[in-house]
Amino acid sequence: MFDFILPFIVLILVVVFIHEYGHYYFAKRYGVGVTDFSIGFGQEIFGWNDKSGTRWKICWIPLGGYVKFFGDRNVFSQADQEKIIKKYNEEDRKKLFVLKPLYQRVLIVFGGPLANFLLALVIFFSIYTFIGKDFTPAVINEVQNDSPAMVGGLKQNDVILEIDGNEVKSIMDVSKYIMMSTDDFIDFKVKRSYDELLLKIKPNIVLGEDNLGNKINKRVVGIKLGAQNNEINHVKLGPAKAIYHAAHEVYYVSTSSLKYIGAMIFGKADTSQLGGPIRIAKISGQVAEFGLLAFISMMAYISISLGLVNLFPIPMLDGGHLMFYAFEKVLGRPLSQNTQEGFFRIGLFVLLSLMVFTTFNDLKDLGLF
Repeated sequence: MFDFILPFIVLILVVVFIHEYGHYYFAKRYGVGVTDFSIGFGQEIFGWNDKSGTRWKICWIPLGGYVKFFGDRNVFSQADQEKIIKKYNEEDRKKLFVLKPLYQRVLIVFGGPLANFLLALVIFFSIYTFIGKDFTPAVINEVQNDSPAMVGGLKQNDVILEIDGNEVKSIMDVSKYIMMSTDDFIDFKVKRSYDELLLKIKPNIVLGEDNLGNKINKRVVGIKLGAQNNEINHVKLGPAKAIYHAAHEVYYVSTSSLKYIGAMIFGKADTSQLGGPIRIAKISGQVAEFGLLAFISMMAYISISLGLVNLFPIPMLDGGHLMFYAFEKVLGRPLSQNTQEGFFRIGLFVLLSLMVFTTFNDLKDLGLF
């Protein structure tokens, strides 16, 4: 387990710093005072003050971070503005987050998740530009006897064009789309000779291992793939194509993750795959052994996840504060402080429950349960 600590810390430091810097950037842009920029929680390990008085610091518990604004007790959502106005002089009021126009507060809060999506976009863009992207068509070399693929009508030499409406641009896409599917049947669009066919395949759910050796419940259809005409098509993309495919990857990961979470809520997806910091630490260490490219790619996916989760409308998360601002826009005034505190208690309960659940999954994954 100790082999995983350093890659995990590097991963968390980068994605959390980028997230918090998104808040910081828009706060400074709109003149909000920032007293603390912290990576981690708890006691400070080391830090320094910049010219504007912001304390930049790294703390002992590397499971998140925060940006603290000048004068705010409740960082993002404050209703009792009259008390605040009386407490500060005119110069200090200009630095208060809660007195900024609604659109500025929205951008400051949204800046964190936005920065995470941009980090992933930059990583994918860099990989596709300097390393390249695989565009090798996926051809079925073998259909296993009595497998779901054989029952559903897939045949040897079929070229897979789409899975569940997602275009298959390379062999790598096939396992990804099968894994992220949540319906009872997976739609395969294949090219057979000169015809295009749409086939429905009902996968088997089997206990297996992923590419890193971790035990997972896999959706298996029973096919083996190969390159069309045994030709690998790995291409370095120009800027326009690279940014297009990078944006498409960010979009796909975001939408498919939301779909998978929705399926878990309604009992159609495997909740045992929902992990927390322990599992992220384990996987980050495993991925780091495959080299820098694999590790950076994982960083992009974790960054998307962090940005996405923070947009959930749960009080205490960025999405919860954006929800409050939506109420403020509709009502023409902020929610009362008591109402906000009630929502925050609910949010705390939800987050703690989720933390307990994911930690249990993590410990079970390590064989401790």
